[in-house]
Amino acid sequence: MNNCTFGPLFPLYGRHHRKISFARFHRRSSAVSFLAALIALWVTGAQAEALIMVQGYLSKGHSWRESGITQTLQQHGWQDGGQLTARYGQVRSSRPDARGPRRFYTLALHSGASLGVQVRELAGYVNFIRNRHPGESLLLVGHSAGGVLGRLYMVQHPEAGISVLISIASPHLGTESAELGLMAGQSPLGFFSQFLGPNDALNRSQGLYYDLVRERPGTLLYWLNHQPHPPARYVSIVRSSDLSWVGDLVVPEWSQDLNQVYALRGRARTIPSAGGHALEAEDGRRLISILEQLRGS
Repeated sequence: MNNCTFGPLFPLYGRHHRKISFARFHRRSSAVSFLAALIALWVTGAQAEALIMVQGYLSKGHSWRESGITQTLQQHGWQDGGQLTARYGQVRSSRPDARGPRRFYTLALHSGASLGVQVRELAGYVNFIRNRHPGESLLLVGHSAGGVLGRLYMVQHPEAGISVLISIASPHLGTESAELGLMAGQSPLGFFSQFLGPNDALNRSQGLYYDLVRERPGTLLYWLNHQPHPPARYVSIVRSSDLSWVGDLVVPEWSQDLNQVYALRGRARTIPSAGGHALEAEDGRRLISILEQLRGS
């Protein structure tokens, strides 16, 4: 900071006192910013929100950033809480605690692992955010398998009080793609794939493929879809073949619709969208529209 900007305010004091005054100024500025955020919440009657963004199969948390979705959130007043990582049971954020009434977090997950492994990782991140922002409304948005993961977490941890789940192109009723992955793993391709070492996604993902086979008695999705779901707002963004040339070639349209889930029939909102299976910048604008409508209802 340029000292001459504030120099005239302290014409009779020495250099040491000026440094102390600058420190006090910064502390007061931070306090004023924090107080302003609290006043804004009080005036609008809004509850502070933390949006937890869960990526899909073999994707990284940065996929939300690289697609342009987080930039759209920031343009509409959301603060970047950072990328969360976990090491030896300790969760850390890539950014300092974000001020303001709304913030989002992206996560580092083993997105090729089974849902059982990933749900334990997600639980650690949610606990970190709950402790960091006590009393705030927690929202989950999940892409592809991340939407199923978010729903599994909510069913297993209703005490977390997740208020909103938004899924994007998620296989809630399973997908044939997972069954093809299982078959490939049991074929000669699976044998040769193991020689790829750390790059052997085919064999490493067998547990996840098994979790995401099409719903039928005895499968994880059948169990999940018949469990009581906690009270929350459920929204599914569905890639519609009527709105795009090709549509989603990974997850069928009917499987993405939360209203097709036995436990959620009539409780979810379905939003058709154009596009393929991958995240895209337009999903950021869809999220903003959904969140604003939920906030106003």
